[in-house]
Amino acid sequence: MPQMLVITAVGPDRPGIVEQLSAGVSNVAANIDESRMAVLGGEFAIILMVSGSAAAIDALLQSLPALEAETGLVMSAKRTTQRNPRGDRIAYRVSTVSMDQPGIVHRVTAFFAAHGINIEELSTRASPAPHTGTPMFSLDMLVEIPSESSIRKLRDAFAELCDELSVDGSIEAVR
Repeated sequence: MPQMLVITAVGPDRPGIVEQLSAGVSNVAANIDESRMAVLGGEFAIILMVSGSAAAIDALLQSLPALEAETGLVMSAKRTTQRNPRGDRIAYRVSTVSMDQPGIVHRVTAFFAAHGINIEELSTRASPAPHTGTPMFSLDMLVEIPSESSIRKLRDAFAELCDELSVDGSIEAVR
């Protein structure tokens, strides 16, 4: 059974970083199963889930200090296991758009936590509105809602929160 490793890395952005990271994984006969990458300010950030034989994962862990030196990234790694799918959950996409204001992420995530809903993915972006330059904020999440939950009641409660925060929001089933 393959072993799994989650690697996080952050450092100054420049061309070629992804190639260097993927070569480091490939050189030990491991495989990148999932990844998320972004440039935030002047920093490059990545999360990788890597799988391979016990020997490959051990070799990758031993090679990380050299890979850090080569790439200029600060890295950390943690062994993990394959996640068991939960058939009693339904995936929904949650989106909000508004003028930027402090506390939106906290209030929206607190809403879902209070309803026992797990957030699988979260991304946000602040940017100026076209023509006016008004600071705008968007939030996009993938959540897993328990199948026994009333989506209508949840949408109504979320609409109330959106009104309170003066944001446009939606909850849509992932197809």
